[in-house]
Amino acid sequence: MPMTITEKILAQHTHLEHVSPGDLIEVEVDLALANDITAPLAIKVFKEIGIQSVFDPKKIALIPDHFVPNKDIESAEQAKVMRDFAIHHDIKHYYEVGKSGIEHVILPEKGLVIPGDLVIGADSHTCTYGALGAFSTGVGSTDLGVIMATGKTWLKVPPTIKVEYEGSLLPWVKGKDLILFTLGTLGLDGANYYALEFSGAVIKRLTMAQRLTMTNMAVEAGAKNGIIEPDEITLAFVAQRSHRRPFVCTSDPGADYERVIKIEVDNIEPQIAFPHSPANVRPLSQVGNITLDQVFIGSCTNGRLEDLREAATILKGRMVAKGTRLIVIPGSQLIYREAIKEGIIETLIDAGAVIGPPCCGPCLGGHLGILAEGERALSTSNRNFIGRMGHPKSEVYLASPSIAAASAVLGCIAGPEEL
Repeated sequence: MPMTITEKILAQHTHLEHVSPGDLIEVEVDLALANDITAPLAIKVFKEIGIQSVFDPKKIALIPDHFVPNKDIESAEQAKVMRDFAIHHDIKHYYEVGKSGIEHVILPEKGLVIPGDLVIGADSHTCTYGALGAFSTGVGSTDLGVIMATGKTWLKVPPTIKVEYEGSLLPWVKGKDLILFTLGTLGLDGANYYALEFSGAVIKRLTMAQRLTMTNMAVEAGAKNGIIEPDEITLAFVAQRSHRRPFVCTSDPGADYERVIKIEVDNIEPQIAFPHSPANVRPLSQVGNITLDQVFIGSCTNGRLEDLREAATILKGRMVAKGTRLIVIPGSQLIYREAIKEGIIETLIDAGAVIGPPCCGPCLGGHLGILAEGERALSTSNRNFIGRMGHPKSEVYLASPSIAAASAVLGCIAGPEEL
């Protein structure tokens, strides 16, 4: 029987010839992931199970990224729990501050995920790795603790919604705008426990960074996973970073989709998500005059080198508006270093930006740039729920790095063409 790419990967990890939507299956995990917030509880659960060793120290990644460098005693204690566990169990993919960055940025960067992998992480944006042709999804810390002990978990095979993008993108329209537009089409629960398969000629022309942005935000529509079939761009990306042999597969002709959504991109403008939902989107031309206290460029959604390069191109020779703060946080130590080599960091600093160490920063409202009551921020991150970046009476708008950079210069939400 024909299968989708998601079903093929799940079948391969159950050693079954075929799986169908709704099947309850036990799968073998290629990589288990946790961060400094979710790992401590997972470790507690692991210890309660009572076994002495993890299922495979080479198949666990523990990444301190949310509250590092530690912002207070509590966050320092959380990081220490994870550090001690990683050292005790000789976890290969534990990366301390100075060698680390945001989990969903550094795992692809370090070649830890390749096409055909099955990745389970104690973080909702684990769906990011679908851009590499992998099945990846988030779970709770309790489930992750069991996975660290057994290397297995159970899943219900999700039905798939296929989204086909055709046409030609307008200037300044990128992957972030496509996923925001898609979320506006689907709604926050429009893909609840579905696989979102992104396809079409437009997707094939996107860079890997833009693909990672799109799959990162699949969960904002409630999706179990987002995924893109691997192609030459995917294989070139992983070949530079991993010596493992990828399991490359594509959806079969005649595969059963819950539905197919066709999106013509020719007239899609840069998109802005208004408070308090990533699905509350408007085209830039319909935004109006919204002044900003802060602009944040970074996060696992848009903290990659391409994103910083794009922002620097717009900010070069310009200054951040008076009364507006611009915070830029590279997604990894490698990105930070490359941005320095290219002169990107100098350009950003000359424009009036403050550069933070590679971490999640203000994305989750816990560290390095949280908002006060009544403040407005434009962010390149993935969520803008009430209180997401600080005070519950603050407002967060979401957009791409190019819109963020232009908005920082003008002090209000605007596009590069307005400069």
